Amino acid sequence: SINLGLVNLLPIPMLDGGHLMFFIIEAIIGKPLPLAWQNNLMRGGMAFLLSLMLFITIYDIIRGIYN
Repeated sequence: SINLGLVNLLPIPMLDGGHLMFFIIEAIIGKPLPLAWQNNLMRGGMAFLLSLMLFITIYDIIRGIYN
């Protein structure tokens, strides 16, 4: 449970840490990032997380076959 909470705070845009990163950027520059930027960063974060899940799943399957 604590591990999930800490991972959720990573500054990846789809996670809560990514939202905190947007708030920090907004505090620094004084205005929010344009919605187009936020959408693109969110899509990139989602692509990263899905790629990571796919890589880990394939790695687990391969490890299960050869062990």
